[in-house]
Amino acid sequence: MVRIFIVDDSADARAALKAALEQRSDWLVVGEACNGDHALATFHLHMPHLTLMDFIMPQMNGIEAARHLTTRHPGVLILMVTTDPSTQLETEARRVGIKGLCAKNEMQCLLKAVETVIDGGTYFSETAAA
Repeated sequence: MVRIFIVDDSADARAALKAALEQRSDWLVVGEACNGDHALATFHLHMPHLTLMDFIMPQMNGIEAARHLTTRHPGVLILMVTTDPSTQLETEARRVGIKGLCAKNEMQCLLKAVETVIDGGTYFSETAAA
């Protein structure tokens, strides 16, 4: 069973992501956080295989939260999700050790990205290059 942690400030986005992910019987959302601070405070309680991290959040954005997580937990798998992927965000994401980036409203892309990252690859969507 693949354990997934969702970090997004929108409860609606978290619910949509969870519903899409849990269509796979071998994926389980084990926890949620509403911002980067909350993610850092609760990550250790869930010990997920993969963390979906929104970029734009109050108090601490996804890049900063990912930087802290990759420092505290080397080898952590993080997939950044955002409404507006860009090449600049991709560069920042790669710099802090994030394994993928895709638009959170493109569920097929998201599911492919999750599968790729879980399997040890990286996934940076074509949208980020646009």
